[in-house]
Amino acid sequence: MALKACFQVSTIASSAAATTGTWALPAHRPFFIRDKFHLPAATGHRKSVSSPPSTSTGDDGRRSRVTCRAKKTVDEVLVVVDANWENLVAASDKPVLVEFWAPWCGPCRMIAPVIKELARDYAGKIVCCQVNTDDCPGIASRFGIRSIPTVLVFKNGEKKESVIGAVPKSTLVSVVDKYLEGS
Repeated sequence: MALKACFQVSTIASSAAATTGTWALPAHRPFFIRDKFHLPAATGHRKSVSSPPSTSTGDDGRRSRVTCRAKKTVDEVLVVVDANWENLVAASDKPVLVEFWAPWCGPCRMIAPVIKELARDYAGKIVCCQVNTDDCPGIASRFGIRSIPTVLVFKNGEKKESVIGAVPKSTLVSVVDKYLEGS
């Protein structure tokens, strides 16, 4: 949902490329606007297209490859370690969903796509994070994590609720909705 409204893709990487008339592709020779693009036609014959694709202009006036209209929206799962715990979880003004996991844990791998879906579905409303308990045992012991996967919900830096095990998405949605109503 958030990605459809967020990104607009264009084909020119910089305004300098547009003004000089050269386009550079990574690991390829540069070519000129007057060069033709050869695209295969549906019948198997080669067809020439002489005009370059359209471009878009970013917020700073330069032409860019990707323009994000919702720059402060995070729609992915963030990795939390000891160094960034305070900034990402404790100091967050939004509810934070933290999954405690380990790479060797089968149920953790089952719930990871659910957490990613929640991050996309609730982009801009909550922050979704993951803590690898093997890499950060201090955070796990601070919150009494005895089994994984465990999902904790934080609001205003305080632990509000925990969900243990690989639960269905509907269970996590009801927990998240409970803390969004009070926002």
